Amino acid sequence: MVRGPTEGNEPALVSLADYEREAAARLGEAAFAYCAGGAADELTLRDNDAAWRRIAIMPRVLVGVGSRDPSVTVLGRRRPHPLIAAPMAFQRLVHPDGECATARAAAATDTVFCLSTLASTSVPALAAEVPQVDRWFQLYVLRDRGVTRDLVSQAVENGYEAIVLTVDLPVGGVRERELRSPAQAPLAGTVEAALTAVGGVNPMRAIAQVDPDLRWSDVASLARDCTLPVIIKGILTPDDAELACAHGARGVVVSNHGGRQLDTVLSGADALTAVVDQVGDRLDVLVDGGIRRGTDVLKALALGARAVLVGRPLLWGLAVAGEDGAAAVLKTLLDEFDRALALAGAPSAERLGREWLTHAHAR
Repeated sequence: MVRGPTEGNEPALVSLADYEREAAARLGEAAFAYCAGGAADELTLRDNDAAWRRIAIMPRVLVGVGSRDPSVTVLGRRRPHPLIAAPMAFQRLVHPDGECATARAAAATDTVFCLSTLASTSVPALAAEVPQVDRWFQLYVLRDRGVTRDLVSQAVENGYEAIVLTVDLPVGGVRERELRSPAQAPLAGTVEAALTAVGGVNPMRAIAQVDPDLRWSDVASLARDCTLPVIIKGILTPDDAELACAHGARGVVVSNHGGRQLDTVLSGADALTAVVDQVGDRLDVLVDGGIRRGTDVLKALALGARAVLVGRPLLWGLAVAGEDGAAAVLKTLLDEFDRALALAGAPSAERLGREWLTHAHAR
Protein backbone atom coordinates (compact mmCIF):
# COMPACT_ATOMS: atom_id res chain seq x y z
CA MET A 1 0.00 0.00 0.00
CA VAL A 2 1.33 3.42 -0.95
CA ARG A 3 1.65 5.90 1.89
CA GLY A 4 1.60 9.49 0.75
CA PRO A 5 3.66 12.49 1.86
CA THR A 6 3.03 13.69 5.41
CA GLU A 7 4.59 16.23 7.73
CA GLY A 8 5.51 15.76 11.38
CA ASN A 9 3.10 13.51 13.21
CA GLU A 10 0.27 13.88 10.71
CA PRO A 11 -1.42 10.61 9.69
CA ALA A 12 -0.39 9.00 6.43
CA LEU A 13 -2.48 9.71 3.36
CA VAL A 14 -3.51 6.29 2.07
CA SER A 15 -6.52 6.93 -0.16
CA LEU A 16 -7.53 9.49 -2.76
CA ALA A 17 -10.23 10.68 -0.37
CA ASP A 18 -7.50 11.47 2.17
CA TYR A 19 -5.81 13.70 -0.41
CA GLU A 20 -9.06 15.49 -1.18
CA ARG A 21 -9.68 16.28 2.49
CA GLU A 22 -6.12 17.51 2.93
CA ALA A 23 -6.29 19.63 -0.24
CA ALA A 24 -9.54 21.21 0.94
CA ALA A 25 -7.80 22.22 4.16
CA ARG A 26 -4.82 23.73 2.33
CA LEU A 27 -6.39 25.49 -0.65
CA GLY A 28 -8.19 28.78 -0.47
CA GLU A 29 -11.96 28.78 -0.82
CA ALA A 30 -11.95 30.09 -4.39
CA ALA A 31 -9.31 27.67 -5.70
CA PHE A 32 -11.03 24.68 -4.09
CA ALA A 33 -14.42 25.78 -5.45
CA TYR A 34 -12.99 25.98 -8.97
CA CYS A 35 -11.34 22.56 -8.75
CA ALA A 36 -14.03 20.66 -6.86
CA GLY A 37 -17.25 22.20 -8.08
CA GLY A 38 -19.75 21.01 -10.64
CA ALA A 39 -22.71 22.41 -12.51
CA ALA A 40 -25.99 23.57 -10.94
CA ASP A 41 -27.13 21.15 -8.20
CA GLU A 42 -24.05 18.95 -8.79
CA LEU A 43 -26.20 15.84 -9.26
CA THR A 44 -24.00 14.56 -12.09
CA LEU A 45 -20.86 15.46 -10.15
CA ARG A 46 -21.96 13.18 -7.31
CA ASP A 47 -23.29 10.48 -9.60
CA ASN A 48 -19.94 10.23 -11.38
CA ASP A 49 -18.60 8.67 -8.18
CA ALA A 50 -21.75 6.80 -7.20
CA ALA A 51 -22.21 5.11 -10.58
CA TRP A 52 -19.03 3.06 -10.22
CA ARG A 53 -20.18 1.95 -6.77
CA ARG A 54 -23.48 0.69 -8.18
CA ILE A 55 -21.50 -1.91 -10.13
CA ALA A 56 -20.38 -4.97 -8.19
CA ILE A 57 -17.42 -7.19 -9.06
CA MET A 58 -17.96 -10.94 -9.49
CA PRO A 59 -14.53 -12.34 -8.58
CA ARG A 60 -13.04 -15.58 -9.86
CA VAL A 61 -10.86 -17.74 -7.62
CA LEU A 62 -8.12 -20.32 -8.05
CA VAL A 63 -7.08 -18.99 -11.45
CA GLY A 64 -3.45 -18.20 -10.66
CA VAL A 65 -2.77 -14.51 -10.14
CA GLY A 66 0.82 -14.65 -8.89
CA SER A 67 1.83 -12.77 -12.03
CA ARG A 68 -0.43 -9.96 -13.23
CA ASP A 69 -0.32 -7.87 -16.41
CA PRO A 70 -1.90 -4.40 -16.07
CA SER A 71 -0.87 -3.28 -19.57
CA VAL A 72 -3.30 -2.09 -22.24
CA THR A 73 -3.14 -1.00 -25.87
CA VAL A 74 -4.22 2.56 -26.69
CA LEU A 75 -3.95 4.09 -30.17
CA GLY A 76 -2.02 1.03 -31.25
CA ARG A 77 0.68 1.45 -28.62
CA ARG A 78 1.25 -0.84 -25.66
CA ARG A 79 0.99 1.06 -22.40
CA PRO A 80 2.14 -0.31 -19.03
CA HIS A 81 -1.21 0.48 -17.38
CA PRO A 82 -4.56 2.11 -18.20
CA LEU A 83 -4.18 5.45 -16.35
CA ILE A 84 -4.03 8.76 -18.22
CA ALA A 85 -3.65 12.15 -16.51
CA ALA A 86 -6.73 14.08 -17.65
CA PRO A 87 -6.45 17.60 -19.07
CA MET A 88 -7.16 20.18 -16.39
CA ALA A 89 -6.88 23.94 -16.71
CA PHE A 90 -4.99 26.44 -14.56
CA GLN A 91 -3.06 23.98 -12.39
CA ARG A 92 -0.97 26.79 -10.92
CA LEU A 93 -4.07 27.67 -8.95
CA VAL A 94 -3.16 24.80 -6.62
CA HIS A 95 0.66 24.71 -6.83
CA PRO A 96 3.32 27.05 -8.27
CA ASP A 97 4.80 24.30 -10.47
CA GLY A 98 1.39 23.50 -11.93
CA GLU A 99 1.28 21.28 -15.00
CA CYS A 100 5.03 20.65 -15.02
CA ALA A 101 4.83 19.02 -11.59
CA THR A 102 1.89 16.86 -12.66
CA ALA A 103 3.71 15.90 -15.84
CA ARG A 104 6.80 14.87 -13.88
CA ALA A 105 4.59 12.73 -11.64
CA ALA A 106 3.08 11.17 -14.77
CA ALA A 107 6.53 10.47 -16.20
CA ALA A 108 7.63 8.83 -12.94
CA THR A 109 4.70 6.41 -13.16
CA ASP A 110 4.70 5.82 -16.95
CA THR A 111 1.39 7.66 -17.21
CA VAL A 112 0.30 9.58 -20.30
CA PHE A 113 -0.10 13.28 -19.51
CA CYS A 114 -2.71 15.39 -21.32
CA LEU A 115 -2.08 19.15 -21.39
CA SER A 116 -5.10 21.48 -21.49
CA THR A 117 -5.51 24.34 -23.95
CA LEU A 118 -6.21 26.47 -20.86
CA ALA A 119 -3.14 25.26 -19.02
CA SER A 120 -0.89 27.59 -17.06
CA THR A 121 2.07 26.14 -18.99
CA SER A 122 2.45 26.43 -22.76
CA VAL A 123 2.71 23.55 -25.23
CA PRO A 124 6.44 24.04 -25.95
CA ALA A 125 7.31 24.88 -22.33
CA LEU A 126 5.83 21.64 -21.03
CA ALA A 127 7.72 19.65 -23.68
CA ALA A 128 10.97 21.41 -22.78
CA GLU A 129 10.52 21.09 -19.02
CA VAL A 130 9.37 17.45 -18.99
CA PRO A 131 10.60 15.93 -22.26
CA GLN A 132 10.44 12.39 -20.85
CA VAL A 133 6.67 12.30 -20.39
CA ASP A 134 4.37 10.75 -23.01
CA ARG A 135 2.08 13.66 -23.76
CA TRP A 136 -1.21 14.41 -25.49
CA PHE A 137 -2.70 17.84 -26.13
CA GLN A 138 -6.30 18.67 -25.28
CA LEU A 139 -7.73 21.14 -27.78
CA TYR A 140 -10.50 23.67 -27.42
CA VAL A 141 -11.35 25.20 -30.77
CA LEU A 142 -11.20 28.92 -30.06
CA ARG A 143 -13.10 31.70 -31.78
CA ASP A 144 -9.75 32.69 -33.28
CA ARG A 145 -9.24 29.72 -35.59
CA GLY A 146 -5.75 30.94 -36.50
CA VAL A 147 -4.60 30.55 -32.90
CA THR A 148 -6.28 27.15 -32.81
CA ARG A 149 -4.29 26.01 -35.84
CA ASP A 150 -1.13 27.34 -34.25
CA LEU A 151 -1.80 25.34 -31.06
CA VAL A 152 -2.16 22.14 -33.09
CA SER A 153 1.06 22.93 -34.96
CA GLN A 154 2.88 23.48 -31.68
CA ALA A 155 1.68 20.11 -30.42
CA VAL A 156 2.90 18.37 -33.56
CA GLU A 157 6.26 20.15 -33.48
CA ASN A 158 6.85 19.44 -29.79
CA GLY A 159 6.33 15.70 -29.75
CA TYR A 160 2.76 15.36 -28.52
CA GLU A 161 1.25 12.05 -29.54
CA ALA A 162 -2.46 12.82 -29.92
CA ILE A 163 -4.99 15.63 -30.06
CA VAL A 164 -7.86 15.30 -27.60
CA LEU A 165 -10.64 17.53 -28.94
CA THR A 166 -13.12 18.52 -26.23
CA VAL A 167 -16.59 18.99 -27.69
CA ASP A 168 -18.90 19.39 -24.68
CA LEU A 169 -18.14 23.02 -23.89
CA PRO A 170 -19.91 25.29 -26.40
CA VAL A 171 -20.64 27.48 -23.37
CA GLY A 172 -19.70 27.17 -19.73
CA GLY A 173 -21.97 25.27 -17.38
CA VAL A 174 -23.80 26.99 -14.51
CA ARG A 175 -21.08 26.45 -11.92
CA GLU A 176 -22.57 27.98 -8.82
CA ARG A 177 -19.66 27.24 -6.50
CA GLU A 178 -17.39 29.20 -8.83
CA LEU A 179 -19.86 32.05 -9.11
CA ARG A 180 -19.96 32.38 -5.33
CA SER A 181 -16.13 32.25 -5.02
CA PRO A 182 -14.57 33.33 -8.33
CA ALA A 183 -10.96 32.22 -8.79
CA GLN A 184 -8.26 34.38 -10.33
CA ALA A 185 -6.31 32.16 -12.71
CA PRO A 186 -2.83 32.60 -14.19
CA LEU A 187 -3.34 32.05 -17.92
CA ALA A 188 -0.97 29.96 -19.98
CA GLY A 189 1.49 31.28 -22.48
CA THR A 190 -0.36 28.89 -24.75
CA VAL A 191 -3.50 30.97 -24.79
CA GLU A 192 -2.42 34.49 -23.97
CA ALA A 193 -2.51 35.54 -27.61
CA ALA A 194 -6.12 34.46 -27.98
CA LEU A 195 -7.28 35.52 -24.53
CA THR A 196 -5.64 38.89 -24.01
CA ALA A 197 -8.99 40.31 -23.02
CA VAL A 198 -9.22 37.96 -20.04
CA GLY A 199 -5.60 37.63 -18.95
CA GLY A 200 -5.34 36.86 -15.23
CA VAL A 201 -9.07 36.98 -14.48
CA ASN A 202 -11.93 34.60 -13.79
CA PRO A 203 -11.54 31.28 -15.66
CA MET A 204 -15.16 31.46 -16.81
CA ARG A 205 -14.28 34.41 -19.03
CA ALA A 206 -11.53 32.34 -20.60
CA ILE A 207 -14.08 29.64 -21.43
CA ALA A 208 -16.08 32.30 -23.30
CA GLN A 209 -13.33 32.32 -25.95
CA VAL A 210 -14.17 28.73 -26.97
CA ASP A 211 -16.03 28.64 -30.30
CA PRO A 212 -19.68 27.60 -29.71
CA ASP A 213 -20.26 26.91 -33.41
CA LEU A 214 -18.01 23.87 -33.71
CA ARG A 215 -19.50 21.26 -36.09
CA TRP A 216 -18.78 17.69 -37.20
CA SER A 217 -17.31 19.11 -40.41
CA ASP A 218 -14.64 20.80 -38.24
CA VAL A 219 -13.83 17.44 -36.67
CA ALA A 220 -13.43 15.92 -40.13
CA SER A 221 -11.12 18.75 -41.20
CA LEU A 222 -8.97 18.39 -38.09
CA ALA A 223 -8.71 14.62 -38.48
CA ARG A 224 -7.83 15.00 -42.16
CA ASP A 225 -5.27 17.78 -41.80
CA CYS A 226 -3.55 16.83 -38.53
CA THR A 227 -0.78 14.25 -38.57
CA LEU A 228 -1.68 13.17 -35.02
CA PRO A 229 -4.59 10.88 -34.12
CA VAL A 230 -7.68 12.77 -32.96
CA ILE A 231 -9.69 11.66 -29.92
CA ILE A 232 -13.09 13.23 -29.27
CA LYS A 233 -13.72 13.98 -25.58
CA GLY A 234 -17.23 14.59 -24.30
CA ILE A 235 -19.21 11.76 -25.90
CA LEU A 236 -22.19 10.34 -23.99
CA THR A 237 -24.36 8.73 -26.68
CA PRO A 238 -23.76 5.91 -29.16
CA ASP A 239 -25.06 8.12 -31.99
CA ASP A 240 -22.38 10.72 -31.36
CA ALA A 241 -19.77 7.99 -31.02
CA GLU A 242 -20.82 6.73 -34.46
CA LEU A 243 -20.48 10.25 -35.87
CA ALA A 244 -17.01 10.55 -34.33
CA CYS A 245 -16.05 7.36 -36.14
CA ALA A 246 -17.54 8.58 -39.40
CA HIS A 247 -15.65 11.89 -39.22
CA GLY A 248 -12.18 10.47 -38.74
CA ALA A 249 -11.64 10.17 -34.99
CA ARG A 250 -9.35 7.44 -33.70
CA GLY A 251 -10.93 7.35 -30.27
CA VAL A 252 -13.54 8.84 -27.98
CA VAL A 253 -13.62 9.71 -24.30
CA VAL A 254 -16.96 8.97 -22.67
CA SER A 255 -17.16 12.01 -20.43
CA ASN A 256 -19.48 14.61 -18.95
CA HIS A 257 -16.64 17.05 -18.23
CA GLY A 258 -16.42 16.02 -14.60
CA GLY A 259 -20.02 17.06 -13.98
CA ARG A 260 -19.09 20.68 -14.74
CA GLN A 261 -21.25 21.31 -17.82
CA LEU A 262 -24.85 20.07 -18.12
CA ASP A 263 -26.19 18.79 -14.81
CA THR A 264 -28.30 15.58 -14.67
CA VAL A 265 -26.63 13.94 -17.69
CA LEU A 266 -25.43 10.34 -17.54
CA SER A 267 -22.30 9.42 -15.66
CA GLY A 268 -19.36 8.03 -17.60
CA ALA A 269 -19.94 4.63 -16.00
CA ASP A 270 -23.58 4.56 -17.10
CA ALA A 271 -22.92 5.84 -20.63
CA LEU A 272 -19.90 3.64 -21.33
CA THR A 273 -21.51 0.32 -22.27
CA ALA A 274 -23.70 1.68 -25.07
CA VAL A 275 -20.78 3.55 -26.61
CA VAL A 276 -18.52 0.50 -26.47
CA ASP A 277 -21.23 -1.63 -28.07
CA GLN A 278 -21.62 0.90 -30.87
CA VAL A 279 -17.99 1.67 -31.81
CA GLY A 280 -15.68 -0.35 -29.59
CA ASP A 281 -14.62 -2.60 -32.45
CA ARG A 282 -13.56 0.42 -34.54
CA LEU A 283 -12.43 3.12 -32.10
CA ASP A 284 -10.54 3.21 -28.83
CA VAL A 285 -13.10 4.03 -26.16
CA LEU A 286 -11.79 5.75 -23.02
CA VAL A 287 -13.76 7.03 -20.03
CA ASP A 288 -13.42 9.57 -17.24
CA GLY A 289 -15.43 10.86 -14.32
CA GLY A 290 -15.37 9.65 -10.73
CA ILE A 291 -12.35 7.35 -10.93
CA ARG A 292 -11.35 7.21 -7.28
CA ARG A 293 -10.37 3.58 -6.65
CA GLY A 294 -8.46 0.84 -8.40
CA THR A 295 -11.72 -1.11 -8.48
CA ASP A 296 -13.20 1.72 -10.59
CA VAL A 297 -10.40 1.21 -13.10
CA LEU A 298 -11.09 -2.53 -13.20
CA LYS A 299 -14.82 -1.93 -13.75
CA ALA A 300 -14.16 0.53 -16.58
CA LEU A 301 -11.94 -1.95 -18.41
CA ALA A 302 -14.41 -4.77 -17.83
CA LEU A 303 -17.12 -2.62 -19.43
CA GLY A 304 -14.93 -2.19 -22.50
CA ALA A 305 -12.86 0.95 -21.97
CA ARG A 306 -9.26 0.82 -23.19
CA ALA A 307 -8.07 3.28 -20.52
CA VAL A 308 -9.34 5.78 -17.95
CA LEU A 309 -8.59 9.45 -17.41
CA VAL A 310 -7.96 10.64 -13.85
CA GLY A 311 -8.54 14.30 -13.07
CA ARG A 312 -9.35 15.93 -9.72
CA PRO A 313 -7.39 13.45 -7.54
CA LEU A 314 -4.21 14.64 -9.24
CA LEU A 315 -5.05 18.20 -8.28
CA TRP A 316 -5.51 17.09 -4.68
CA GLY A 317 -2.11 15.42 -4.70
CA LEU A 318 -0.58 18.47 -6.37
CA ALA A 319 -2.06 20.79 -3.74
CA VAL A 320 -0.79 18.63 -0.87
CA ALA A 321 2.77 17.96 -2.00
CA GLY A 322 3.42 19.10 -5.56
CA GLU A 323 5.02 16.53 -7.83
CA ASP A 324 5.42 14.03 -4.97
CA GLY A 325 1.74 14.31 -4.07
CA ALA A 326 0.55 13.84 -7.64
CA ALA A 327 2.87 10.85 -8.03
CA ALA A 328 1.60 9.35 -4.79
CA VAL A 329 -1.99 9.61 -6.07
CA LEU A 330 -1.08 7.77 -9.26
CA LYS A 331 0.89 5.13 -7.36
CA THR A 332 -2.01 4.61 -4.97
CA LEU A 333 -4.42 4.03 -7.86
CA LEU A 334 -1.98 1.70 -9.61
CA ASP A 335 -1.41 -0.30 -6.42
CA GLU A 336 -5.15 -0.59 -5.84
CA PHE A 337 -5.71 -1.63 -9.45
CA ASP A 338 -3.05 -4.34 -9.22
CA ARG A 339 -4.62 -5.68 -6.01
CA ALA A 340 -8.07 -5.53 -7.60
CA LEU A 341 -6.84 -7.64 -10.52
CA ALA A 342 -5.47 -10.21 -8.10
CA LEU A 343 -8.51 -10.31 -5.84
CA ALA A 344 -10.94 -10.42 -8.78
CA GLY A 345 -9.07 -13.34 -10.33
CA ALA A 346 -8.08 -11.37 -13.41
CA PRO A 347 -4.38 -11.84 -14.19
CA SER A 348 -4.59 -9.71 -17.38
CA ALA A 349 -6.16 -6.26 -17.65
CA GLU A 350 -6.91 -6.70 -21.35
CA ARG A 351 -8.82 -9.93 -20.75
CA LEU A 352 -11.33 -8.29 -18.42
CA GLY A 353 -14.93 -8.54 -19.60
CA ARG A 354 -18.46 -7.95 -18.44
CA GLU A 355 -18.63 -11.42 -16.93
CA TRP A 356 -16.66 -9.95 -14.00
CA LEU A 357 -19.46 -7.49 -13.18
CA THR A 358 -23.04 -7.30 -12.02
CA HIS A 359 -25.22 -4.23 -11.59
CA ALA A 360 -26.46 -5.34 -8.18
CA HIS A 361 -25.47 -2.61 -5.74
CA ALA A 362 -21.98 -3.07 -4.36
CA ARG A 363 -21.86 -2.68 -0.58
